[in-house]
Amino acid sequence: MIMFDLMGMMGKVKEMQGKMKEVQEKVSKLQLTSESGAGLVKATINGNRQIIKLDIDDSLLNIADKEVLQDLITAAINKAVQDIDLKIKDEMQTATQGVLPNIPGFDLNSLMNS
Repeated sequence: MIMFDLMGMMGKVKEMQGKMKEVQEKVSKLQLTSESGAGLVKATINGNRQIIKLDIDDSLLNIADKEVLQDLITAAINKAVQDIDLKIKDEMQTATQGVLPNIPGFDLNSLMNS
């Protein structure tokens, strides 16, 4: 009986590995744009957490206060990183639903960041 459960668990592990590979491929193609300053600064990030585009409204290019521009850029990038992390977590949960039991404290998203 113990061997049967072990075989069942090994099957789940293989299934999980396949799902993880699918999710990693899907996540790498994700793109998301977040903004700050009511859309004056927009940061586009991919599923690998790399900023791939930064849009700055022309009205900010003549701004006398450099710190305001820096704060808006930082806010847009930080929001983009937060948003893509949520999207990745959703993808992980969707892909692994029913494969592994819900184990409190076990975060599959951390496996994607390694």
